[in-house]
Order: sequence, then C-alpha cells, then structure tokens
Amino acid sequence: MSKEKGFTLIEILVATAVLVIFIVGALGLYIRSHKISVDQQQLAQMQHDVRSAMFFISRDVRSAGVGLPIEFAGYFLEGVDNENQGGDVRPDRLKIMGNLEDPILLRITDYGAGVGGGAANVPLEDFSFEKFPYPDDFYVGKLVLILTNTEAGCPLAGEIRQITHVTHNPSGTNERLNFSPGLAPGVNPPGGLNPEGVDNNCFDGGPVVIINVKEYWLDVTGNYPGLTAGQNGYIGNGEGGILYLTENGVHYPLARNIENLQFQYNGDWDNDGNLDGFTDWQTSWTLEDIAKIRQVRIWILGKTEKPFIGVSGTAPQNMPLIYQRPPIANSPGSQTVDRHRRFLLETTVNIRNLSLSVYNL
Repeated sequence: MSKEKGFTLIEILVATAVLVIFIVGALGLYIRSHKISVDQQQLAQMQHDVRSAMFFISRDVRSAGVGLPIEFAGYFLEGVDNENQGGDVRPDRLKIMGNLEDPILLRITDYGAGVGGGAANVPLEDFSFEKFPYPDDFYVGKLVLILTNTEAGCPLAGEIRQITHVTHNPSGTNERLNFSPGLAPGVNPPGGLNPEGVDNNCFDGGPVVIINVKEYWLDVTGNYPGLTAGQNGYIGNGEGGILYLTENGVHYPLARNIENLQFQYNGDWDNDGNLDGFTDWQTSWTLEDIAKIRQVRIWILGKTEKPFIGVSGTAPQNMPLIYQRPPIANSPGSQTVDRHRRFLLETTVNIRNLSLSVYNL
C-alpha cells in the first residue's frame, strides 16, 4: 500500500515565513534604492543648474566691455552687494555692458537734436552699411548705444535707442539710421550713463554699436518687488531660487535650485602695478575705480529642491557644507542643518576682452 506524499502544515508555515522575510527584505532594498535614486536625481539636476549658470556668467564677465571704447571702461560693470529681498539670503547682482553678440561699429555724422531721444532720422558716414555683412532687415528692432566723440574733447556720455529701420543706398551714400522716439525703455546701462547736459555736437563722429546690457541676479523669494508674475519673462508666484539673466530689459530664467550668488572684484586701486586683492562691491567706487577692475570672482551655491529622503533621522552634523548653507564672501551662512544637499561652485574670471576690437576679426 503506497503512502500519499505532501507537505505538512508546519513545513508550509515555515516556507511561507521564509518567503515573507525574503519579500520584505527585497521590498526594503527596493525602497532604499528608490530613495537614493530620487536623491541622486535631484542632486544631479541641481549640479547641472549650477554649472550651466556658471558657464553663462563667466563667459559674459570675461567679455565685459568688448567692442566699446576704452575711455568708457568705468561703465562696463556695475554691482550690488548683498541685496535685501526680504529672505535670509542676500545675494549679489552684477550688470555687464558690451557689444557681446553682433559686431558692428557705425559713426554718426550729424546727431542734430537727437540728445534725449529726439532725433528720429540720423545720417551716417558714407559706406557705413557696406562694411558689414548684414541685410537691412537685420537692424530692425536692434538696440544701439550711441556714445560721445571723446576724441573731440567731449565728456563721456551715451544713450541707448532702438532702430526701426535703416535707409540703405546701394551706392553707399545718404545712409541713415531711423529710431523710434525716445530712449529704449527699461534698458539702464551701468553707471547711469546718460546724455544730460551734453551738447548735441558731441555725438557727431561718435561710435554707434549694437549693445547688450546683461544683469545676473537671484530671485530669492519668488516675489521680487516691482515685478509682475508672468510679465516680461518673470516667473514669480512665490517660486524662488531662480537665477535670472535680464538682457536689454527682458528677464530670462537661467537656472533653478540656486540658493546664493556672490561676486568679488580685484583691481589695482592704489596704482602700484599690483592687484590689491578681492573685495566686495563698494558704493564709494568712482568710474575711475571701476575701470581698474581686472578680475571677478564668482560663487554660485546650489540647493536641492527637496530635503534628502535617503537621510534617516537627522542629517550628519559633521557635514555642514552639504546639509547647511555655508558662508560665502561677506554673505553669512546658516546655523540650520536642513537635510538639503548643497553644491558650491567658484571660479575667477579675468576680464580679458576688455575693449577688445571685434571689428577686425
């Protein structure tokens, strides 16, 4: 008589218990791996934002003043130290001016009553447009900086205007710029460059260049005073931690997950032939002092959008640069360990393109 084969109840219970332990272990490993993956993804995104922002800022700082006369070097940069936006972090901001994108140099023969944006039809030297490979419609809407003719002993002054169209004679004569009335709205060059009190004749023979006024700044709170959410490129609506590039009056969100932005400057202010060391922007600097700046140090601090979920309990106290906002330049750090990961990128830029002539390249 054969015996029936099978499992006893105890064997089934033991096997089930082993299987449950295995499943729970595998599930715990998966959950742990998922947390680490989520943390690493947001860390990678934040690092990418910081590196991208540093690339654009350092590139433009390096080119500050390119294509502009060296006499105007005091107007190439303008900084703000520790701007108070109402949050714990007080970031710096930096404004840069130069002919950064489209090399062009024209000269006005008679600006007439143009000072302050009055002239709408301005004659140029003959064959002005033939010197450059741009079609006539290229000039439409472009912002130009009109500077005084310092070679004629005129003071430093300038104004930014917008081209509506050009008069381009194929024979190279009777060539003109046509401007919209008034100065370009919302575009403020560094140093308050303006033509007030300057004689009209001082702009005769002065250079005209396509201008880029760029300002890098950090919106800490997402409710910047004076800006309206959804207008002119500004995001707002309480979404802070966004680094903006404002170019010719239009705001471009450049990077998210940015916690702090700081600048320092190095120049030979005592005229002894040696750079004097880095310092924060000084409101007492004159145009002559600003013209002596030769290096800019940049710090960009990134912060993950959310706290790290892969950190159990409280974050390690011995890793402040990772889980705690560090002090940068003259910007104080935080005493709070908040489980947000940080990434600090720092570089020093030489303003090597200072007044580089881009018209012979």
